[in-house]
Amino acid sequence: MAKIIAIANQKGGVGKTTTTVNLSASLASYNKKVLLIDCDPQGNATSGLGINKSTVAKTIYNVLIDGTDPKYALQMTNYGVTVLPANINLAGAEVELVVAMARESRLRNALDQLRNDYDYILIDCPPSLGLLTINSLTAANSIIIPIQCEFYALEGMTQLLNTIDSVKSSLNPLLAIEGIIMTMYDSRTNLSQQIVEDVRQHYGYLVYDTLVPRSVRLAEAPSYGMPIIAYDKKSKSAEIYLKLAEEILNRNN
Repeated sequence: MAKIIAIANQKGGVGKTTTTVNLSASLASYNKKVLLIDCDPQGNATSGLGINKSTVAKTIYNVLIDGTDPKYALQMTNYGVTVLPANINLAGAEVELVVAMARESRLRNALDQLRNDYDYILIDCPPSLGLLTINSLTAANSIIIPIQCEFYALEGMTQLLNTIDSVKSSLNPLLAIEGIIMTMYDSRTNLSQQIVEDVRQHYGYLVYDTLVPRSVRLAEAPSYGMPIIAYDKKSKSAEIYLKLAEEILNRNN
């Protein structure tokens, strides 16, 4: 049965989608069956794996709002990852879910049909704490939180942790923090090193050893619809994401 991991942080620009896309491809490279669920109306995780989000017939929107069987919306990629795609239609789901029956549990109920087909299901959450993120946290076994190595790194963490506690108390008592990944790390600056030390002081073992550095190649890869391990498999960033996947796999053994 799949382990379902939500990648979430309501703060934008922290490398959430980059982490989801590249971690999913890296896990697949270790012969794991991986499904990526794009729960962000921007659909960047969908296009980041080479899927044209403007032409897909069925998306996560149809699954959540129309009750479409998720198996009819799945898209295969060239990177060993299956995708449940998103496009701009998903932007309306936040409003439509407000009056929907079992509004917080729609994703979890849909995933019951897919759990046995995968080893890992990764959910790319939107940069907000609305109903799409609540659905993701309700469906997930655990959450990975990307934190940018910048001055306001911990800003918003209290709000996110309060949301996690709220979901645990009312919707998903087994939800756990899988880990915290430090992104956009620059070893040349004292600030990056200080931020990492501060976050490790606060959260200890939850912080992964692997640090994701800033990288031009990593930033280029999405425009080609490729994860970094396909775009430039010899790059430092490809090596980093493979190490992160290995660290997650080791923690789940």
